[in-house]
Amino acid sequence: MAALSTQNMSPTAGTTLSFASAAGGGDTAQWGSHTFLYVKNGDASPITVTVTAPGSTAYGVANPDPTFTVAATDELCIPINNSAYRDSSDGLVDIAYSAVTSVTVAVASV
Repeated sequence: MAALSTQNMSPTAGTTLSFASAAGGGDTAQWGSHTFLYVKNGDASPITVTVTAPGSTAYGVANPDPTFTVAATDELCIPINNSAYRDSSDGLVDIAYSAVTSVTVAVASV
């Protein structure tokens, strides 16, 4: 997994984000209360982005991993500010992609 750097957005001047290629084995990002994952899908097919929700419910069932569909040649902003996404071993959020061809990503915090 590749570690994505969090880019701090200026609340008054706006920010141009730097995008990186999505990693085939997935990415990790720092969790934050105002943190977002931006996904640009330049491919002709939709992709699915899965954010891992580690741990189990009070009933002992694995927490469901939320999934997000990014349409072909579209982009999506995904909040990764839910503390349930934070891995207890390293404090990072694990992100997986169904495909990475022509997919770029950025993490930003306000």
